[in-house]
Amino acid sequence: MGAEEFQLVVFTLKADNSLCEYGTPITQVKEIIRFTTPTRLPKAPAFLEGVINLRGKVISVIDLKKRFDMEINEYTDEARIIVVEIDGQTVGIIVDEVTEVLRLGLNDVEPPPSIMGGITAKYLQGVGKLGERLLVLLDLNKILSESETQALQNIEIKN
Repeated sequence: MGAEEFQLVVFTLKADNSLCEYGTPITQVKEIIRFTTPTRLPKAPAFLEGVINLRGKVISVIDLKKRFDMEINEYTDEARIIVVEIDGQTVGIIVDEVTEVLRLGLNDVEPPPSIMGGITAKYLQGVGKLGERLLVLLDLNKILSESETQALQNIEIKN
């Protein structure tokens, strides 16, 4: 892999009968697991789907579709939880399907438009171009605000 390219985990979110492909740097991904229904917590923030036990460690799980105010569908067998590192914290994010890991050249990334598919630019690193395909590149460090990150840390401390 050259210095001018990076690897992405590509996943989909389906809403309103449309499908959009997203990517996140593989360096932030710890692992990808099958979807398991998170345990809901009373008085949890709205963006938090719940928590799961991952080999003895309790981690918070966020549904990206809820985070982005997208239509919520039933979870299918293809649904996955991508376990990522966000600001030093292990968090799971629910996606409809993980499709591949690929390399993308830095020169194939353009700045994000102000809004893309209902997602504001503050959550985006850019838009990747692979031939006719467009990948929405998420900035996972911006998925949660500082106060939301603190709320998740408080949940982890209590468990």
